[in-house]
Amino acid sequence: MTLRPSARLLLALGGAALAAPATPAGEAPAKAAPVTLASHRAVYDLALSSSGGTRAVESARGRIVIDFKGDACKGYTMQTRQVTVLDSGETGNRTSDLRNTTFESADGRDFRFKTTTVLNGAASPAIDGTADAGAEGLKVRIKEPKREQVGDKGPVLFPSLHMRRLVEAARAGETTLSAKIFDGSDDGRKIYDTLAVIGRQVTAPTNAAGSERDKPLRDGPMAAVPHWPVTLSYFTQGEGERTPIYTLTFDLYENGVSGALKLDYGDFAILGDMTRLDIDKVQGTPCTP
Repeated sequence: MTLRPSARLLLALGGAALAAPATPAGEAPAKAAPVTLASHRAVYDLALSSSGGTRAVESARGRIVIDFKGDACKGYTMQTRQVTVLDSGETGNRTSDLRNTTFESADGRDFRFKTTTVLNGAASPAIDGTADAGAEGLKVRIKEPKREQVGDKGPVLFPSLHMRRLVEAARAGETTLSAKIFDGSDDGRKIYDTLAVIGRQVTAPTNAAGSERDKPLRDGPMAAVPHWPVTLSYFTQGEGERTPIYTLTFDLYENGVSGALKLDYGDFAILGDMTRLDIDKVQGTPCTP
């Protein structure tokens, strides 16, 4: 499952379009197989990739653990915990512990979210709410820390549906995907404009031979799963040219697993090295929402 970057959790490789095979005259084009997201648990160790600017981060460490369960009939649940420690000579040590739980209906219309954050030992008020995406747009109802309603016109995607759309676009050889995204992060009110740039499909094991990064993706059955390099940029809503709030670079696997993570916040960037991956041996029966 795609991980949400950590300005919220603290939370390209472009390619030419792949040509679709020609369909013989008189035959209908083959129907694409539905995208099946694998139920799995993934652990990523965090480390500083680069740092600059006036408030440079000198070191970063931490861990992301994500548990993703469900299917396109029953819906999807995701539990995420991210602990991040940033060290800076100017601002000192900053430790955040974020826990996020979500449920998304199979049809991508209903969403529940709850987030708790502890920063340097001090807990912030929990964010708890629901959202529904219908023909009239997005409606968000926040229960905690205070009751509030927000909304947005036009189509807005929740995370699991966005992931499926990304895989569908990658399979079809599309090189970009623009979408509005709501995932309940931050204060539970923000809707982001996103742009994904999708590279060419890769069928070889991820990363160079001899690398120790993302070992679970290079050994075993995941080594043969098709994947695509993706750069996903998040923007505040608006018009015209805008600078991304942050950019997430990752390898998108056909079953929804993510590897080769890099979270870029502008002043610094963090790498996520997958150290463990447990995929449920019994997956849900493929189905279409």
